[in-house]
Amino acid sequence: MRNMEYLKDMPIAVLGGGAAGKTCAADMKLAGKEVRLYDAMPFAAASLKDVDKTGILLDGVQRNKYCFERSGRAFFDLVTTDMAAAVKGCGQIVVAMGSWGHEGTFKALIPHLEDGMVIHVFADNFGALLLRKMMREAGCTKDVIVGAWSSMPYGTRIKTIGKFQFPHVSAKYRAITLRGAALPMTDTDDFLESIKYLPCMDAVTYGDGPARANTVLDVDFANVNPVIHVPATVLGVSTMENWGVIFCGNDRTTYSMYSHGLCPSICEVQYQFYNEEIALAKAIGVGCPEYKYEMFFSRRSVLTQEYMGLDENGNDNVVFPLDQPSNEGNTGPNTIHHRYMTEDVPIGCKIYHDLGVAYGVPTPIIDSMIILAGAMHKKSFFDSKYSLEYLGIDNMSKEELLAYLNEGVYNR
Repeated sequence: MRNMEYLKDMPIAVLGGGAAGKTCAADMKLAGKEVRLYDAMPFAAASLKDVDKTGILLDGVQRNKYCFERSGRAFFDLVTTDMAAAVKGCGQIVVAMGSWGHEGTFKALIPHLEDGMVIHVFADNFGALLLRKMMREAGCTKDVIVGAWSSMPYGTRIKTIGKFQFPHVSAKYRAITLRGAALPMTDTDDFLESIKYLPCMDAVTYGDGPARANTVLDVDFANVNPVIHVPATVLGVSTMENWGVIFCGNDRTTYSMYSHGLCPSICEVQYQFYNEEIALAKAIGVGCPEYKYEMFFSRRSVLTQEYMGLDENGNDNVVFPLDQPSNEGNTGPNTIHHRYMTEDVPIGCKIYHDLGVAYGVPTPIIDSMIILAGAMHKKSFFDSKYSLEYLGIDNMSKEELLAYLNEGVYNR
């Protein structure tokens, strides 16, 4: 195992100017780190506008079991659209953006990688696999650690009025544990050790600590977004689209999938979706988090334990009953064109489907979500560019895939 202390005083680059990236960057700057915030054009024209002057205000209830909190206005050392300037001399790189931004970001990043860098993909969504594939194709042999996390360290939103975005992020909760692993697994101990020098993970470091996943595919099965977001959005679409229309007096932006969309029948579908993930992980030979049946029947679903943990009997410390109102959940989605469909279906669900085809596991619930979401969008999400080939793991036997995930052996 390496001594990761060399990261202690090195700059950190945050790639992504959305809510996740701004929250990570502000959190780490307030902790005293040198932080550089990057976004690509054309997104940066809006996401980074005036941020060098205004900084980013971080606040919010930041709910978590141990009451870890960090708030204030952060002014960054660099706000830029220049990838070379953003990452030069950095020890750690935080990739915090929707998955559709990964390919372009990785393409810009790879020529500027330096030995010793640690790359954290939040949430992974198969990003580590894509980055390693793109590094191979670019002939990049830099000695870097590429690691994956199951989720963001926060539930966070940018404060807005209408279409105007304030330089202000509000964190609803902070994770006290996240599941992580490196590609290959031989780098995982070093990867997990590196978060001691990554303050956006302080609530995890000083909370229950990171959970060591069994390969990056385990991390991707631990991503709760597809299993929570997709059934609740697809099957709860009538409530969402009628919010502020039939349900008069409600501001459309106040709709919450958690508070207003979940019901026992949808939670049952989420549980069956989860069991298909379990079957996939077992067939491939990797891990997957374990949830009890009753954990799905709460207004925060299985997400609550990420920030409130479990009791001595392995049950959720906090449950939000489905027969009672709750405002604990984040707001959204407000449209079918939200990332809960446009990212979680053609990426998360689609790759689960492809893994099922490759390794002989039926996925009827997951497939039904892809079909229904596609019908609403008048397209086939089975045609998504995200595929096993896109990630570089097509036509692999189980043994070949595990050798790649665990030891980095890639014989193609």
